[in-house]
Amino acid sequence: MGFIMAGLDAEAYDRSYTDRQLIKRIIRYFKPKLPLMIAIIVLVVLNSCLDTAFPLLISNSIDTLVSTRALESAIGLVIFILFSGALSWTCNMFRQRFTARSVGDVVLQLRTDAFSAVMSRDMSFFDEFSSGKIVSRVTSDTENFATVVTLTLNLLSQILLYILIVVVLFFRNAQLALMTLSIMPLIIAVALGFRSLARKFTRNAQRSLARVNANVQEIVSGITIAKNFRQEQNMYDEFKRINAQSYYVNLRSGFLYNGIFPVLVFIANIGTTLIVYFGGRNVASGTISAGDWFLFIQSLGLLWQPLTSIASFWSQFQLGLAASERVFALLDAEPRVHQIDQQPVKQLKGKITFKNVFFSYDDRQTVLKDFSLTIKAGETVAFVGHTGAGKSSIGKLISRFYEFQGGQILIDDQDIRNFDLHDYHQRLGIVPQSPFLFSGTVADNIRYARPDATDEEVRDVAQRIGGGDWIEALPEGLDTLVGETGRSLSMGQRQLVALARVLLQEPAIIIMDEATASVDPLTEAQIQEGLDVILEQRTAIVIAHRLSTIKHADRIIVLDGGRIAEEGTHDELMERGGHYSELYNTYFRHQSPDYKPGEGFVPTRT
Repeated sequence: MGFIMAGLDAEAYDRSYTDRQLIKRIIRYFKPKLPLMIAIIVLVVLNSCLDTAFPLLISNSIDTLVSTRALESAIGLVIFILFSGALSWTCNMFRQRFTARSVGDVVLQLRTDAFSAVMSRDMSFFDEFSSGKIVSRVTSDTENFATVVTLTLNLLSQILLYILIVVVLFFRNAQLALMTLSIMPLIIAVALGFRSLARKFTRNAQRSLARVNANVQEIVSGITIAKNFRQEQNMYDEFKRINAQSYYVNLRSGFLYNGIFPVLVFIANIGTTLIVYFGGRNVASGTISAGDWFLFIQSLGLLWQPLTSIASFWSQFQLGLAASERVFALLDAEPRVHQIDQQPVKQLKGKITFKNVFFSYDDRQTVLKDFSLTIKAGETVAFVGHTGAGKSSIGKLISRFYEFQGGQILIDDQDIRNFDLHDYHQRLGIVPQSPFLFSGTVADNIRYARPDATDEEVRDVAQRIGGGDWIEALPEGLDTLVGETGRSLSMGQRQLVALARVLLQEPAIIIMDEATASVDPLTEAQIQEGLDVILEQRTAIVIAHRLSTIKHADRIIVLDGGRIAEEGTHDELMERGGHYSELYNTYFRHQSPDYKPGEGFVPTRT
């Protein structure tokens, strides 16, 4: 049991909805389809009436043949029965067609809303939750949502058919009708007892599928590392374990779902036996006609089918409700980043002020405490420090990807929480350490910053990065296909494309997580030339890992435990022989062109 349930806990943003809340929410999606839904309901009523008339016509035919033995009457009834069946089939065809159209449109809208919700989530959401599980909600769960809608429409038809048949049976023979309905409470009791288990089992099945999706996505994304370290077998074993868990969870669900049908059919067969026995005796005694007895026997199939469908409906209905619950939880997830206003951002000078900022990713670890700093407009500031000192966190807070818990962050003396985030992000240029490129050409990826940019503008910014020499090294120039995530290009070429993309955006503030950290010296020189162009007259926040970037900075901020330990230029800080000097000797000194192993150690002051 522990193995089967391990890892199937709800996500932090999951919530529980009652059936009434979910159905009310689903109905809201169908309101724009009201005319089509009315047409479907009319067809449902007509189809149910025709299905009820079918056994009634056969019963009348039997009584007519028994009493009159007239061939003409029999032929007329047969023709009428054929016409009724053809009309019922036609109504059902159009009902199914209209249902498929309305459900398809609603699923399309729901999936669009789910994807829009994913796009509006802040970065902390994606850091905390598995992307594979998020994808599963947008794709698989929205598809399962269609199940509950289709079943609901079919259920309406079954309920109506059941009511009509019961009315006819009572009209013909109340005693047999009561006998027929005597086992209905037992069927309903079995179905309701099954209902609570169904929701739990279906929810676990969907969570297990989400784990499989997340694992496959992670493996495919990291296949290069896996092969490099020869970890294919370990990854296969991990997938096999998760896949086995999904198998057992679905196996238990299958046993539960498939077990309900034999139980319901067995109960229905008890009713059929009673009707055949007592009805046959009544025919023999002359209490009812042969046609009425046949009507009851013929109606049993139509009667038990809706009844068992209505009862067993909960198994599939719970699958759809569990899926819609997961989708709605994604739609209703509370954002971590809260803006108090939506002021448009026309232009920025780039002054950044931290005032007594407190920031923590969770309640257990404080990253910044009472942090204050002012960065002048147009200034390039490099942040250095040990891992966990808070360097990247400062960039994320300025980008408004995370919410700080105390103090203020001001941009041009305006609270960052007052900005319209869409406008604000258009004024930011972010260069990650490992740039991501989308499938397409180099030009497409540069143009990503400004889709309306002309080919001349794209070529111009590309030429300004590193003198444009890197373009000639590409097989097709700017028309070179980059491949998935940019794998067709080297890391340095990807970084140059990312720099060109930022330059085309013309941001006021640049946030850069060391663009030269994973490249060769020649490419580093090209990137540094590109940085000189990009950083000109712009405010730059640089998470520094390379000596060349640090030395080019107007000011170096040394962080230690979320606090400013030192600040100044490279020469000033080296002169002091403090924390920066220690970092330099440990991490940066070997990057100097004049570095010789065993020489040039700069002592730190105690």
